[in-house]
Amino acid sequence: MHQDLQELLITEEALQARLGVLAARISQDYKGRCVTFVGVLNGCVLFLSDLLKRIEIETNVDFIMLSSYSGANSTGVVRTILDLKQNIEGKDVLIVEDIVDSGLTMDYMLKNLRTRQPRSLEICTMLDKPSCRLTGVPIKYVGFSIPEKFVVGYGLDYNELYRNLPYIGVLKDAVIKE
Repeated sequence: MHQDLQELLITEEALQARLGVLAARISQDYKGRCVTFVGVLNGCVLFLSDLLKRIEIETNVDFIMLSSYSGANSTGVVRTILDLKQNIEGKDVLIVEDIVDSGLTMDYMLKNLRTRQPRSLEICTMLDKPSCRLTGVPIKYVGFSIPEKFVVGYGLDYNELYRNLPYIGVLKDAVIKE
């Protein structure tokens, strides 16, 4: 375990096992259809990559980058940094996110993408923090529900560090305050 972590929350083995379950469910739910996976950068990269390796249906992949965080805190303002390159009108779209906590960013993205008239629009997140929710968002596929702790690893960062950890850990308070 990395020295800046106070606890290991989800092991690499548990992440990989859950990915298999999510991929099987998504593949079954969309059987016979092509799905456009929309990865929310930067945090989704590891999750999306590992998920796609297990998907057994036809897929397209696109990315969107939104920002609402500064360090460990949400600013409450969502900005679009990078938009989709593909037209999603009439397509089945699955948003792939690393973590949903307040729901504000996801709510903003859902409203934005619905205006583009996809055939269907669903959310898949590796981590869900329902106790932090400020607005309701319908998450169809959840890897793990976690408590209100600041987590890093497996794509999640703190000031762009720790994304490369193959597991999810809770960052020490002292590191966040530095």
